[in-house]
Amino acid sequence: MEVEISGVPVHFAEHGDGMPVLALHGAGVDHREMVGALEPVFRDRPGYRRVYPDLPGMGRTPVADRLRGSDDVLDLVLGLVDAVAGDQRFAVVGHSFGGYLARGVAARRPAQVAGLALICPLGEDARDVPAHEVQHASADVADALSPAEQAQFRDYFVVQTPATLERFREHVAPALPLVDRDGLGRVFEQWRLSDTSAYPGPTLILTGRQDATVGYAGAWELVERYPHATYAVLDRAGHALPHEQTGLLAALIGEWLDRVTIC
Repeated sequence: MEVEISGVPVHFAEHGDGMPVLALHGAGVDHREMVGALEPVFRDRPGYRRVYPDLPGMGRTPVADRLRGSDDVLDLVLGLVDAVAGDQRFAVVGHSFGGYLARGVAARRPAQVAGLALICPLGEDARDVPAHEVQHASADVADALSPAEQAQFRDYFVVQTPATLERFREHVAPALPLVDRDGLGRVFEQWRLSDTSAYPGPTLILTGRQDATVGYAGAWELVERYPHATYAVLDRAGHALPHEQTGLLAALIGEWLDRVTIC
């Protein structure tokens, strides 16, 4: 599906009916990664309308010349919210850069956001980021991936099994050639949001113990901004946590949705 927001055609996928849940992917992929992560969670949970946009410069959403920072991207995301949800209350889930944008959404629309879930969120002050260290490797990638894809897989995943390889092939690899790296470069020149203030609603913060991209220690500081936050550090999980710890992801997202629903 596609909707024009301030002259920018924003592509998104949509599943289900009910309370809107906006799912924001990270940098360098597209909506398919969040679809792969979250749709199994909602398989037995009716009553939610999941909206998965391609963020600018990724998937099928272009980077307009006027998009010069994360605040501009956030404005586009809020325009999408207005287009698909109107004045309905909605929940928002974000992974990595999408998690940072999700914080901006909650800061700008605290009364409308019913819940906030952050998965390996990018933050202003990443610290104590560990070196990339593979925890388990049993996947044979030689015949399954191109040389470039092999490098991406090995650098992204700390659990490298046939199952995570298949998830990479289905939900990550197809997006890699669609990235507008020049456009993203313009956006990330001013990547800090102007407002990521506190949010009082049900919150979930998931981090990977072996996340070599953003780490896990810096995200602990977010707990002070979110008084109803559950914070979890998952072992055997890097920045690809949604693919590496699918069971725990489903359980913790499910518990968060329970809190969102009763608010």
